[in-house]
Amino acid sequence: MALIVVTGRGGAGKTTTTANLSAYLAMSEYRVLAVDGDLYLPNLGFHFALDTVKYTVHSLMKNPDIDPEWAVYRHPETGVHVMPGSTRLQDVLGISPRRLVEILDRVKYKFGVVFVDSPTGIPFDTLPTFELANYQIIVVEIERSPIYSFEVMVKNEIEKLKALGERYNLNIGVVLNKVRESEDVMDKIIEVIEDDLNVPVLGWIPFDNVVPESINAGIPVLRYAPKSDAALAFMETGKVLEEWLFG
Repeated sequence: MALIVVTGRGGAGKTTTTANLSAYLAMSEYRVLAVDGDLYLPNLGFHFALDTVKYTVHSLMKNPDIDPEWAVYRHPETGVHVMPGSTRLQDVLGISPRRLVEILDRVKYKFGVVFVDSPTGIPFDTLPTFELANYQIIVVEIERSPIYSFEVMVKNEIEKLKALGERYNLNIGVVLNKVRESEDVMDKIIEVIEDDLNVPVLGWIPFDNVVPESINAGIPVLRYAPKSDAALAFMETGKVLEEWLFG
C-alpha cells in the first residue's frame, strides 16, 4: 500500500494534482482513496462534485463511532474513492489533526494507493499522517518566481518541505505545475531540482484554462478533457508516478 502526502504552497495546485493523479491510477484499475487533509480550508470535494455530502472527514473526527466507510464516496467518472472534508465552520471547530491518523489507519488497508491532500505551506493538519506515509509529492508553481532566481525559490520552498519528508524517511518527488513562460527552460529547471537537490521530478503540467472548467464540473481534467494539454501532461506524470510507486 502506498500512502502519499501532497504538499506545496498556496495556489500551487496541490488539490488539482491530487485529483488528477488519483484519477490516473484509478483509471488504471488501482483501488485509490483521495483524502482531504486540509482540515480548515477543505476543497478536494469540489474537484469531484462531493461538496455537499452528508458524511465527511470532519464527521469522523467529531464522532469516532461513525464507520469511516460512510465518508468514502466513489466518483463515477474516474473510479476514485474520495473522503471529502466539510466546508461548514461548525464542523471545523475543535478538531484534532491526530484523529486523522486514526481514521487513515482504519481504512488504508482497503486501498492500493491513498493520497492525502495537505494544506498550504508547512502541512500542520496532515503532519501526523507522515508517520503512516511512505511517499511525499511536492507541488511547485514555478511561474511566481523569475527564472534567474529560481534556485533561491527552490531552497525556500522545496527544501523546507523536503526536510519534512526526510524526517519521516519518505520517498520524495516533485511535480511542476501551471507552467507558462518557463516552458522553454524546463530542462534546466528539472536539472536544478534533480541534480542539486537529488529529488526526482515526476512531471510538469502546463497552464491550461480547461482546468478551472473541470473543477467547476467536478470531474478531474484527465477525464473531463482527455485531449487537453493539462490532461496529457497529467497522463504522462501518472505513468511516471506509477513506475515510481510500483516499479
